[in-house]
Amino acid sequence: MDFLRPASWEEALAAKAEYPTAVPIAGGTDIMVEINFDHRRPEYLLDLGRIELLREWEVGEEVTELGASVPYTQIMENLRGTLPGLALASHTVASPQIRNRGGVGGNLGCASPAGDSHPALLAAGCEVEVESVRGSRMIPIDEFYTGVKRNALAADELIKSVHIKNATGPQQYSKVGTRNAMVIAVCGFGLALHPDTRTVRTGIGSAAPTPVRAKAAEEFLNAALEEGGFWDNGKVITPSIAKQFGELASAACNPIDDVRGTAKYRRHAVGILARRQLVWTWEQYRGTNGRSLEGAA
Repeated sequence: MDFLRPASWEEALAAKAEYPTAVPIAGGTDIMVEINFDHRRPEYLLDLGRIELLREWEVGEEVTELGASVPYTQIMENLRGTLPGLALASHTVASPQIRNRGGVGGNLGCASPAGDSHPALLAAGCEVEVESVRGSRMIPIDEFYTGVKRNALAADELIKSVHIKNATGPQQYSKVGTRNAMVIAVCGFGLALHPDTRTVRTGIGSAAPTPVRAKAAEEFLNAALEEGGFWDNGKVITPSIAKQFGELASAACNPIDDVRGTAKYRRHAVGILARRQLVWTWEQYRGTNGRSLEGAA
């Protein structure tokens, strides 16, 4: 196994063009596990650890550009207000040591359906900026996952950053695991309210071959909130709306039975997480935006 160690982003792109089978390694929290257990033996490893560009972020007026190697710890400490769903997901990643090394780019590159950041990224809405010596392009997150541990990257492309919409409303993330830390998700769910567009977005992890959105649940809830005037009057979400939202989220799953949980349990758990998160996020929205409207109604 050869170890390629570029000193700059330009050198990294050139190396990836020359050795398209090279596997990028930044935090190494996924690939090193596979190598240590002899599940994978790449011909080349492309170390991105010296590239400072990948550890930078910039908060814009509407979008935050997050470098692919920004550690989860930095997201938790510095971007909690701007990207609350991703910050919550970052809290659930493994251990402090791994949170200090791992980043969103590694989750996206591995494209495991159990990656903790995926539901939050889907719910927030984002684009993945990828680059090669041929140029750069933006991949919408909904088009990024193409199969089990497969993504839309070309062989010569590397992930540079993620452009994530800044939160305009409450966001939540929850994960079910077999213990409280250092655990791969049995399932995960993310929810984001977008009051500026009067829409909601969701993300489901570890309950389908790829991370997915519960689009039927989103459409139902968008219609229910609009028809009931909830965005304007700040009313409490009714139990019937929460229940149906959870059922539709559960129906969006296509899970498997494995050592962590059964398919039946995963569907059930996602439905519970969806229902609870809807109540939590809506109560937060009412507390910051809607309660005064209810009092004036």
